Amino acid sequence: MIDVLQNMPEGVTGIRVSGRLCGDDLREFKPAMDSLVKDDEIRIVEVIASDYEGFGPGGLAEDLKLGLGALFKHHSAFKRIAVVTDKEWAVHMLHALAWMVPGELELFGLDELEQAKQWAAGTEPTSS
Repeated sequence: MIDVLQNMPEGVTGIRVSGRLCGDDLREFKPAMDSLVKDDEIRIVEVIASDYEGFGPGGLAEDLKLGLGALFKHHSAFKRIAVVTDKEWAVHMLHALAWMVPGELELFGLDELEQAKQWAAGTEPTSS
């Protein structure tokens, strides 16, 4: 399942993935995704929930089409992507694939959602 998160900072899109993502889930989400990535600057917080189980039937193919389509169409607009998860395998996968992601990518634990929102928005506190 894919849910759009509410209470996000101005200019930041938040999504939460949970359960097992099937092709139908991603096809249903495509119109929402298209409307979320129409800005000149794309800033995303993606929460990978503790109960996320990976892809079900057709999920991987649809995810690749949706994700790669957005990357090709809006490549220079991607500014910051914050991934929030406690899934160790997701952290390892993102470290391995980070070179393919345009803009900045940062990983946060599930207990750091507020920090992830601030980072994605570019409003994180500065160090003294």
